[in-house]
Formats: sequence, structure tokens, C-alpha cells
Amino acid sequence: MRVAIALAIIIVGGTAGELSVTRAMKQIGEVENFSPSNLLRVIGRAFCVGWMWFGLLLMALSFFALLMVLSWENVSFVVPVTALSYVFGAFGGKFLLGERIEARRWIGVALVCLGVLLVCVS
Repeated sequence: MRVAIALAIIIVGGTAGELSVTRAMKQIGEVENFSPSNLLRVIGRAFCVGWMWFGLLLMALSFFALLMVLSWENVSFVVPVTALSYVFGAFGGKFLLGERIEARRWIGVALVCLGVLLVCVS
């Protein structure tokens, strides 16, 4: 049970963190100039957005849960199962960020699910 909870924290927390950081960066706007001074301005603006902090917190939680579960289970099990984050990312992108997801990407998501299922039943 503890492994399932930790995996859920890794998958949901990490993906929610990435979605939050994406939302923050969409608020800031596209980075077009990669000069050091402009990058510092973008980073400064990013850390003024609450979604950035929330995303970083969730991603840190996910990372520490990953360290924890790797001490309990084999990496050959943990890494494939955490690939479910791609599934949550696709759904989050569609329903939370309003992204258009093409059929080819949904097929890829289905293949990831199939791969995770194969790992779990082995």
C-alpha cells in the first residue's frame, strides 16, 4: 500500500507540478531573447507568479517520494510505472491548459498505459 501511495504522489504530484510551471510560464510569455540579462528578467518574473512556486513545491514532493520508493522497490519496476505521468500530462494539458491533443499523441498515451500494465503484471 505504501508503494502505491508513493507512486501516486510521484505521478500526480510531478505532473501537477509540471502543469503548474507551464501555466506560470504561459502567463509570463514566450522567451525569445536568450541573452543573460533577459533570462534573468524572465526568471525574476517567473518567481513572482504563484503557480511557479506551487509547481516547484509539487515537483520537489514528487522527487522525494521517488527517492523513497526507490529504496523499497526495484528501479526496473518504479521507472516504467512512473511513465503514467505522461498519461496525466496529456489529460492535464487538454483539460486544464486547453491544449489540442492530436490522435497520434493519444495513441502514444494508450501505448504507455499498455507498457505500464505489462510491467505491473510481470
